Amino acid sequence: MFWLLLILVALLPGTAWAAFDFNDTEWEGTSELLDIARAELGKERVELVATLDFEQLTPNDGVLVLHPEVELNPDEVAAFLIAGGRLAVLDDHGRATSLLARYRIQRVNAPLRPGQSLRQNPDLALAVPAVQAVAGVEQNRHPVVAGVERLVTNHATALVHPNLTPVLEIPAVGEPNATLAVTGVIANRGRLFVMGDPSAVINLMMRYPGNRAFAAGLVKYLVEPDSWGERGGKLYLLANSFRQRGQYGGQGGLVRDAREALSAFEDILADVRNHGLPPGVALAFGAAAALLLLAWAVGTALKTYRPYVPRYAAAQPLISQGGVAGRAAVLSAPSTDHALPLTELHAALIETLAQGVALDPKHSPERLVAEAEQQGLFSRKKAAEARALLRELARGPAALAAGQRLHLPASRLAELGKKTMALAHEIDHRGGVG
Repeated sequence: MFWLLLILVALLPGTAWAAFDFNDTEWEGTSELLDIARAELGKERVELVATLDFEQLTPNDGVLVLHPEVELNPDEVAAFLIAGGRLAVLDDHGRATSLLARYRIQRVNAPLRPGQSLRQNPDLALAVPAVQAVAGVEQNRHPVVAGVERLVTNHATALVHPNLTPVLEIPAVGEPNATLAVTGVIANRGRLFVMGDPSAVINLMMRYPGNRAFAAGLVKYLVEPDSWGERGGKLYLLANSFRQRGQYGGQGGLVRDAREALSAFEDILADVRNHGLPPGVALAFGAAAALLLLAWAVGTALKTYRPYVPRYAAAQPLISQGGVAGRAAVLSAPSTDHALPLTELHAALIETLAQGVALDPKHSPERLVAEAEQQGLFSRKKAAEARALLRELARGPAALAAGQRLHLPASRLAELGKKTMALAHEIDHRGGVG
């Protein structure tokens, strides 16, 4: 029962971490990001969801994910991006690693000596738009950072990529500049945006103009028109632990259904691990565990035990004893070859008959029966019965001599035993053997 108690303790409710919660108005929440999205796009176009339903997504929609604590489904995400959707993932130490690896993006440490930082704190490094200057004219500024001059990071993680477009970078001293955010076009239609600092958009950081301008530019970018046509869909906001379901475009399959079921189960386990069971469920588990423990304790306490007799004090079975009793036990055992008791009956009848006619038992059975008939012990009919009985009993020693097992029904063996005992008793009575 100890393992059950351990499981129960592991499932008890814990304290949930509220960072990146869109409904949290405290400093580590992201309620101001939600307000900015609704102000820029309209409240009806911003969906705050706890489940990413790929079947509801269209190429016109955008998805913004902050610090995912679950692995994003790479196949459905790819299908969404290929169709023309846009996805932004802001993550530093969450579970976006496998998705980023699919697009050859790696997370690395931010510079130890940033060029500029807030209050001389390297963990609050300042990031700037990644631009190029040609003949003194700025070029290639991305629309997300159109209104950004400087962005204050908060324990950021840098990104390494082979060919994506840098959007933000952290200048460094004595080491290469680090890329903070990148974007890329997927299959000439979709757009992927990745940033290594979700904390840059929490409520505390929204007091800085660059961070607020970045948030506004990002939400607009995710649903703005593209070169292939108008978009103007909805923006879906997700953070921390959320669920995923459905297949993009509504196309199913056994493999995808199994993957979706497994993903849903993993999400449930993650939710229980991070936030614990509801109080009622936890109480029910506790009550069930207590009842099972009580039943086990009572059953153990009331359990009766059969007294143990040491081997040296146990009675010796007849079959292992010597003498007449042991021999009889061996002959009557179910596993004994029927040739053995048949041989015993044959020898006993020969010996009794020899004593009755006063001859040596070594004489043939035929000679002994003939002498018994001549002396008046047997009538002609009884002599014929004795010869037939001796012939059938002789099958025992014949089988033993041939090394063969005699197959004889137990009922027939018992019948032969009764006939032998009756004939021997008659010989003893008529011949005066005592």
